[in-house]
Amino acid sequence: MNRFQRVQENLRKAYDTGRESVRMARVERPPEREPEDEEFVPSVSEPAVVHGSTSSLDDADVPHSLRIAAAWSWRLIVVGLVGYAGLQFIGMVSVVVIPLAIALLLTALLGPAVGWLLKLRLPRSFATFLVLICGLGAVAGTLTLVVNQFIDGLPQLTEKASAGVRQIQDWARTGPLHLSDKQVDHAIDSAQNWVNDNTSALTSTGISTAATVFEVITGLLLVLFATFFFLRDGRKIWRFIVRLFPVNARWSLADAGDASWRTLGAYVRATVLVAFIDAVGIGLALVILDVQFPFPLAALVFLGAFVPIVGASISGAVAVLVALVGQGWVVALITLGAVVLVQQLEGHVLQPLIMGRAVAIHPLAVIIGIACGVVLAGIIGALIAVPLIAVLNTGVRRLSRRRPEIPPDAVVVTAGGET
Repeated sequence: MNRFQRVQENLRKAYDTGRESVRMARVERPPEREPEDEEFVPSVSEPAVVHGSTSSLDDADVPHSLRIAAAWSWRLIVVGLVGYAGLQFIGMVSVVVIPLAIALLLTALLGPAVGWLLKLRLPRSFATFLVLICGLGAVAGTLTLVVNQFIDGLPQLTEKASAGVRQIQDWARTGPLHLSDKQVDHAIDSAQNWVNDNTSALTSTGISTAATVFEVITGLLLVLFATFFFLRDGRKIWRFIVRLFPVNARWSLADAGDASWRTLGAYVRATVLVAFIDAVGIGLALVILDVQFPFPLAALVFLGAFVPIVGASISGAVAVLVALVGQGWVVALITLGAVVLVQQLEGHVLQPLIMGRAVAIHPLAVIIGIACGVVLAGIIGALIAVPLIAVLNTGVRRLSRRRPEIPPDAVVVTAGGET
């Protein structure tokens, strides 16, 4: 083979090798799509950014702040509806709820006396009965003395009140007002017309009150029985209520309940002490000034002090009014000074020293609580509003507190005795 033939053979082999490599490359590569099929290929979009608090792509389009506001709104609406339903239910069974609330206050007041008698090895039922009878005797004796003094001094007070009204009429004519007899008579006639116009309302109120005498008696009996059983079996009743809740919640609930009960007891005892000091101070001032009904007025101050801020002011105003009717302007002004002095001593010394150690409640919360209590339940609502706020304050603080961790090697005993 000459040189030209060898070159021709090499070129043919190179051509065959190139064609084989191209054929192998076409077999390994997938076929290309036709240009007309590209418009039918679905485009892959990037995934939408979804916040961790949303489970829907639609919620992701709503601003986060608006989602939070909406979540708070419907939850507050649900809580408000539940609270409204609860208040309606309490209003329906108020004949039962109010005596039970008063019984709890009396139990918190008389509980230490029962505990002291139990330390003397007396049976629990006998100790409870003895304390309850002594308490009833003290209340009945005080009310009897107050009523008798009012009955004995009422005629003299009526005469002095009439004389005081005549003095006011003379002062209206000859004083700085310089009212004529016609204007004075017109004012008196207006007052009489108001009484006549409201006679039906007053009469209906009296009839309604007379119709509820049976309910009052029933409530008093319920207070007595509930107080007796709360004093005797209060701990057992509370343990039974705690066992109704899940095991994991029993420790926190029992701790919050015990702390709340201690707060209620401290509040009632502190209130009694402050009320006693107010009654003694204002009663001594009334005795020194020779104002009528010193003991009944002191008892009224004592009872009024159980409604913080408002009760002391109203009872003090009654004492000043009696002094004005019975003794005149000078004694009334001196009585007003004594009442203001005692109340200032209570507000700046006794309340921070005695009540501040028992419960720490802001005065604004006290005022709002009393106002809501008066609107919802009248005098009874004003009486139980502040202790209810104190109990709830302590209970919520305890429930929100972190529960201490139980050591791994500790033995846990449940209510049913399981380990």
